[in-house]
Amino acid sequence: MRYLLFFPRLIYSIYAILLFLLLMLVVMPLVVVASLFGKINGGNFIFRLCSLWADCWFLLIGVFHRNIYEASHNKKDHFIFVTNHISYFDAPIIVKTFRQPLRVLGKIEMARIPIFGFIYRNAIVTVDRSSAINRARSVRVLKSVLQKGISIFLFPEGTFNITHQPLKDFFDGAFRIAIETQTPIKPVLFLDAYDRMNYHSIFSLTPGRCRSVFLEEISVDGLKPADLNQLKEKVHTIMSKKLVEYRASWVRNEQKISPNVVN
Repeated sequence: MRYLLFFPRLIYSIYAILLFLLLMLVVMPLVVVASLFGKINGGNFIFRLCSLWADCWFLLIGVFHRNIYEASHNKKDHFIFVTNHISYFDAPIIVKTFRQPLRVLGKIEMARIPIFGFIYRNAIVTVDRSSAINRARSVRVLKSVLQKGISIFLFPEGTFNITHQPLKDFFDGAFRIAIETQTPIKPVLFLDAYDRMNYHSIFSLTPGRCRSVFLEEISVDGLKPADLNQLKEKVHTIMSKKLVEYRASWVRNEQKISPNVVN
């Protein structure tokens, strides 16, 4: 069966990638104009353009997205959003999921991709993980963004989770910034990114559902740097349990019990 599906999936993936590029070209002139209005106003408008691009692309490739709110979510507040990272498809899911001012921390390597790279550089905060100086600069930028009332988004796992466990170990960055700026953390789960496009190949793309789950925010009021590991483990445990409950398809060797979850 897998071999019978190879060619239809390949054709579909090529169709989706071509549409991806075509729609990028359509929004590019507006992105260029928006980039002239600075990192804040221009960046906010570019993020909205990316959301519109995602709306069109998802519709045309047959991916049906919805947000699930396990707790109320006020878009006027600002948070440090953290989520699981398992697919290249996570990038378009971000702009489809979040409809509020947001800056994403992303790898600088992605900025070298033609067309997409220009939009990427103007919509997110880039980081070169090989450079301590660049990492420190990125943290300063993220903190300044929070001071302006704009949420930030980080993948605490850093790179793709290929362990078949719910999550990899988390890096400290998101939690250190949360404590130092006293900004609450809002965990979000990307449940279907692995099914839509797994990390093995961009030609593994398939149509279908795409769910993002907003979990309850986690307060950092009064926490100090010494509490960093405790906060990190708390968020990791909450997200891991929820991924198991929602039967995340990449999870292996876990008891997938899902009482009263929304499918």
